[in-house]
Amino acid sequence: MLVALGLAMVATFMFLIITKRATPVVALILVPVAFALFAGAGLGVSDMIKDGIADLAPTAAMLFFAIIFFGLMIDVGLFDPIVRFIVRLVRNDPARLVVGTAALAAVVSLDGDGSTTFIITTAALLPLYLKLGVSPVVLTVVAGLANGTMNILPWGGPTARAATALKIDTNAVFLPMLPALAAGMLVVFAFAFHLGVLERRRIGRIEIRESVLASSRGAGRDDMPTGGSASITAAEAVGTPAADSSWGSDDANDGDSALTCVLNPTRTTLRPKLFWVNAALTVALLAVLGADIIAIPVLFMIAAAIALAVNFPHLKDQQEAITRHSSSIVSVVAMVLAAAVLTGVFSGTGMVDAIARWLADGIPSWMGPHMAVVIGVLSIPLTFLMSNDAFYFGVLPVLSKTAAEYGIDPTEMARASITGQPFHMQSPLVPAILLLVALAGVSLADHHKQVLWRAALVSLAMLVVGGLIGAIPL
Repeated sequence: MLVALGLAMVATFMFLIITKRATPVVALILVPVAFALFAGAGLGVSDMIKDGIADLAPTAAMLFFAIIFFGLMIDVGLFDPIVRFIVRLVRNDPARLVVGTAALAAVVSLDGDGSTTFIITTAALLPLYLKLGVSPVVLTVVAGLANGTMNILPWGGPTARAATALKIDTNAVFLPMLPALAAGMLVVFAFAFHLGVLERRRIGRIEIRESVLASSRGAGRDDMPTGGSASITAAEAVGTPAADSSWGSDDANDGDSALTCVLNPTRTTLRPKLFWVNAALTVALLAVLGADIIAIPVLFMIAAAIALAVNFPHLKDQQEAITRHSSSIVSVVAMVLAAAVLTGVFSGTGMVDAIARWLADGIPSWMGPHMAVVIGVLSIPLTFLMSNDAFYFGVLPVLSKTAAEYGIDPTEMARASITGQPFHMQSPLVPAILLLVALAGVSLADHHKQVLWRAALVSLAMLVVGGLIGAIPL
């Protein structure tokens, strides 16, 4: 009963989101509550939700102040040189921009934090996407794939969870999977190039003029060429991709978004004299983040407060600086707290445990020698439907015990279990992906339509390569 209800609950939620019959916040709250009441939870659903909120409250706080901090860095012009440098590298080819997105997301993902990766990638590249007319959905798809693939790094979380759950060494899990990680990234770059080529065909090659690097919103259309290329100004491109592209989102950012004015040299929030101060503050934040010596929510709280005080010393300016990013803050934090309802009900009703037992009991004996492949394939949908904690501490140990009876080592099971991470990172239960789509102005439904099948192929590629090199027994 609990298995059927758990699967039906997730299926209902995904149906409502992908068909756009409900916003993620509404679906994340009402669907779990309805299923919990149907399961007989009664007033106990309140405690379940409260426990879920308690678990995700630090994440909500972290995202709240992370948006403020990196939003301020955008406002004051810290990322302007990066964007201008990328513009010059891109030249007149959208395909280069998309491949560059994959490279940037992969490099920043080395810090092991998805939220930071998406904030920096979006801050640096979204204005360029909008100015050049490239769909923001391409950005979310490529960034999501790159970060999800890199998420198997030992300090990223899943690998450490798998090793802890099975009481094995983390390096013994990760190091043999390096060729599989490389293969996964090759597939990601192939997808990025293909998406870039599709955008090139859709909008043509772009003649990038200095007006793109330093343009105002009042630019006109007098310089539009009649040939096969387009000269895009900020006023023309900002807010237009959704109208022109089949990738488009119903809630794309408009021209007033703080992210769309990164290259505007006349904005009043610029602080050129404080550039190196802000750069040092950002580098220090990322260094401390990587060292993991301060709780991440506390770190971003302190960093945001320092950034506000240094760049906007007057009370009115501080209030305006926070208000500029209020829409992103509200949408992201609301979705994180709403996701707490789903995770709380999943755990509180026992659906997670029931699904784990059902899977263990339902696997036929003839599949025993192939349990590593089984856990690898199952990790794709299961880590999407439940948290990493629920999968690695609930499902993996149960299936690993079964695999041991067929001579499969726990380390091999752990390696196979992390191959589903590219798919997992697209889950609405992952706060970082909610942050990505919110900052990019892309609906979760549009993102899922384009990313899920690609993420599944990346995961399968990693599983196959892991088997071919002997890290995972086939």
